Amino acid sequence: MKHLRLAFSAVSLAALTVALVPAHAQGVIKIGEVNSYKAQPAFLEPYKKGMELAVDEINAKGGIDGKKVELVMRDDNANPGDAVRMAEELVSREKVDILTGAFLSNTGLALADFAKQKKFFYLAGEPLTDKMTWQGGNQYTFRLRPGTYMQAAMLVPEAAKLKKKRWALVYPNYEYGQSAVAAFKQLLKAAQPDVEFVAEQATPLGKVDAGSVVQALADAKPDAIFNVLFAADLSKFVREGNTRGLFKGRTVVSVLTGEPEYMDPLKDEAPDGWIVTGYPWYGIKTAEHKAFLDAYQAKFKDYPRLGSVVGYSMIHSAAAGIAKAKSTEPDKLVAAFKGLQVDSPFGKITYRAEDHQSTMGAFVGKTKNDGGKGVMVDYVYYDGADARFQPPAAEIKKSRAAD
Repeated sequence: MKHLRLAFSAVSLAALTVALVPAHAQGVIKIGEVNSYKAQPAFLEPYKKGMELAVDEINAKGGIDGKKVELVMRDDNANPGDAVRMAEELVSREKVDILTGAFLSNTGLALADFAKQKKFFYLAGEPLTDKMTWQGGNQYTFRLRPGTYMQAAMLVPEAAKLKKKRWALVYPNYEYGQSAVAAFKQLLKAAQPDVEFVAEQATPLGKVDAGSVVQALADAKPDAIFNVLFAADLSKFVREGNTRGLFKGRTVVSVLTGEPEYMDPLKDEAPDGWIVTGYPWYGIKTAEHKAFLDAYQAKFKDYPRLGSVVGYSMIHSAAAGIAKAKSTEPDKLVAAFKGLQVDSPFGKITYRAEDHQSTMGAFVGKTKNDGGKGVMVDYVYYDGADARFQPPAAEIKKSRAAD
């Protein structure tokens, strides 16, 4: 009887263990998110809210095949080494099912390499360098936002219409800035062969010496300026440029400046007439965007930023990919994401099989100082599926030869 009682206890304990552990493991899909929350709060606080809204919507509808979605987030301190360490912790200790995130291009590339080495699925929301999906692309990495080539290709036709010969360039001296400038120079030179690049100011990320930069650009006497600075660097550049008259009589073409994350802090210093990519949330009239805007404002009592759209669309993409794959196994996710279609606030997007890049587009327009607040006007949405904004398929295939 004693042996029977012990056997029964062992069986009961085993049954209890089986009942408890798989209930958690099988009932939850963990998304491991790595990002530079402390270093880049202007973009990533709204991004986090966008993710949270998407998780709420997915779970309110029963999750993914009955499994609830859970976010497990880590801060990478804007450091590629820390990003990899956080990813390793999420995969090994937290047992996440997929990885998402990265804001800075250098941390994104570090996570992409981690995904390649570990054969683990990674969905990059924000890193814009073309190496994410082209020169450094790999089987396990997909990206949501249009990269630097795509955004430059959307801006160059407007830049070429200016018929300005002498251009100056200013950008943060790391992967994203270098990639954006390389794409702009290549595409503008092709559209306008007589163009000259007369000055190039590559500044330390987050540490721009705006006075010296503005003076150096002014000394070069350019006809127009291509700007890639963002966040606090952008604010300092605009302030010094306004003070020293750099922008008088010169057109500025600028990546990202139309995003409210970076436009709003400029307040009454917001420039007029810059040609920019951005997010005019206040003027988008589509049904998809209205549904997102209403839900976001109801939950957060605030208006969305572009980060909100990216975080929201990234989580919905992850959910759609897992549902299509009916699995979180990396190779099955890779297969499911090739050609995956997802509804977003900007309309339906597709993850291209050839380079794992989504067809999410961007708004291009002009800045306006509207009573002390910067807004976008005369804007149009360019669909990322448009062949004008991508290199030829053969070129993409060649760039990914190492994959």
